[in-house]
Amino acid sequence: MTSNNIIQFSSEFDGGDEAQWLDLLDKALKGKPAASINTKTYDGLTVKALYRDTDWESSTDKSGLPGQAPFMRGSEASRDKFLPWDIRQIISHPDPAEANKSILEDLEHGVSSIELRIDENGDRGVCIRTLADLQKTLEDVKLDWAPIGLEVTASSANSGLAAAAMLAFHAEQTSETPEKLNLAFNYDPIGVLARTGHLNGEIAHVKSSIVDLVTTLSAKFEKSTLLRADARPIHESGGSEAQELSGLIASGTFYLRTLVEAGIDAATALRSINFTMSVGADYIIEIAKLRAARRMWAKVASEFGVADSDFTMKIQAVSSRRMLTARDPWVNILRVTAACFAAGVGGAEIATMRPFTDALGLPSRQARRIARNTHIIAQEESFLGKVLDPAGGTWSIAALSNDLALKAWSLFQDIEKGGGIISSLTQGKIQSEVSKIRAERLSDVAFRKVQITGVSDYPLLDETPAEFVIPDLDSVLAKATPPKSISPSSYALSSLMEGAQNGLTLPDLTLEAEDTLECDPLWPIRIAKPFERLRDFAEAFEAKNKIKPKIFIAAIGPLAEHTARTSFATNFFGAGGLHTIYQAGTPDQLATAFKQSGCLLACICGSDERYLQEAADTARALGAAGAGRLYLAGRAPAEIGSAWQEAGIDEFIHVGVDVVSSLELAHSELGLAL
Repeated sequence: MTSNNIIQFSSEFDGGDEAQWLDLLDKALKGKPAASINTKTYDGLTVKALYRDTDWESSTDKSGLPGQAPFMRGSEASRDKFLPWDIRQIISHPDPAEANKSILEDLEHGVSSIELRIDENGDRGVCIRTLADLQKTLEDVKLDWAPIGLEVTASSANSGLAAAAMLAFHAEQTSETPEKLNLAFNYDPIGVLARTGHLNGEIAHVKSSIVDLVTTLSAKFEKSTLLRADARPIHESGGSEAQELSGLIASGTFYLRTLVEAGIDAATALRSINFTMSVGADYIIEIAKLRAARRMWAKVASEFGVADSDFTMKIQAVSSRRMLTARDPWVNILRVTAACFAAGVGGAEIATMRPFTDALGLPSRQARRIARNTHIIAQEESFLGKVLDPAGGTWSIAALSNDLALKAWSLFQDIEKGGGIISSLTQGKIQSEVSKIRAERLSDVAFRKVQITGVSDYPLLDETPAEFVIPDLDSVLAKATPPKSISPSSYALSSLMEGAQNGLTLPDLTLEAEDTLECDPLWPIRIAKPFERLRDFAEAFEAKNKIKPKIFIAAIGPLAEHTARTSFATNFFGAGGLHTIYQAGTPDQLATAFKQSGCLLACICGSDERYLQEAADTARALGAAGAGRLYLAGRAPAEIGSAWQEAGIDEFIHVGVDVVSSLELAHSELGLAL
């Protein structure tokens, strides 16, 4: 018989109160206020080190309940206990036959749906040009059991409507109950404009294509989403959380308004949209972002007259590519795990985790397995889906959600005042604001205010390479069907479906209009790239000259005195791909060791007290030994720094310097960038 007694683990500990905690904090901070360890987001919002009920009073919590307005805690009152969120895997191998093998393997081992990335040129997705290519890719895939979502890459971006037509025809032919299919056609002209800077047709044509798609397919595919409102272009180009949210809600509002003005019921229009967001490794912020998105969209839906009982918001959370690294990619497994946690706890209906080798190339079987197992472990072993809204009642997340929603709503209103999302893009307003945050973000990376483990911090120069796939693209393209240069009878969806059936290719089915919408694209970034570029130069130099680029670490004083700064310097120069040769001793001993090392650069490391005694003599000795550029790890005291420089020290490295610029100069001294 089981016991209903609850074990009170806290009974083993003495009682405590907040005053005691604050007293301990005061001692740890040595009298500094608790606010001194607060941080700021790129939106200027404060993230406190300590939250209390005064920040978000639980007794008057306005977050509601899951499935109830304002829907911060989830769109539904319950979740599937066997599959709390849809595990959606990206498939992008250019060969349709290989892509099909990956799809079947992933579905067999735990994936519940597929994101099919289409690229008619095979560069970044499956080379699908014809209906036959799509059918080959989806051979033996039962759409009733395995939903398919579409994504067209930048090179095929304007083919989104044609790809949707192909999937619609294929689904009608292979399923007896297409109205029950849970597909995601993901037609997203706004995303195309934002990512590529180019959208075929004027705005009137864009609106008519949206209405045509929803009118044609909403009755046939009742449970499927047809449009995609996508925040990823803003996120991946370096934007802030509030900017992502404002762009997401502005895109959804454009689609909703377009459909309602065309006479489509608002509730039907609402169900047709899939909201896609990037999630990073800072899971507190990301959970708050997901909650804020639902609150904002609930407000928009209410303004369009949608009743709370008809509200729905299907969110697909995709792990950020911006945060992934090509160097020491194994650390990406941790980053993606944190993103998966945020997606699950934040209440995303669909989660897509990029393989940890995404920054290198196409994933191996191992990388795909780890990506899907991240979900499975989170669901089956960590039980993230067993508790509905586990973040509910958390002061920090509730307060951050509120702050973020208010900030993003203000930005959303600015977009609406400016004529809407398309107008804001074509006028460059969104790009201008995003570029400011992007520059600030990259500056923080360069100064190591934002640390990237394995790249800017704790670089592993002799890292274990990760396997990735390099496809034979020439072979794939040799088998691809060339365009027939035949236009369909019209560019209505029904005509595109008929054209696909008759063998027309994606390029044939894609409108090439003289009138286009154009803007500056939101270029994606990876924040690790500036450091990885330095590593590339260093490795290219080593491969060419059979010599490791290196720097001499001149340690002065006992080991206990210089260990901290020798570690700092090793880490600092390692971020640029420079190996270190360590030597401790007197100025004369260090000069002799430097001559024997074959190095051109040297860095003095020791304690502040030891620097006052030996830094100048060591600098002169190393200079006489031939050091081309001499560093000192630490700040230069104002009263003595000039004397050290006169002794030969060229640069002081410490927390707060522009590491990328410093390493670029070191590379220049070594001739690595030539």
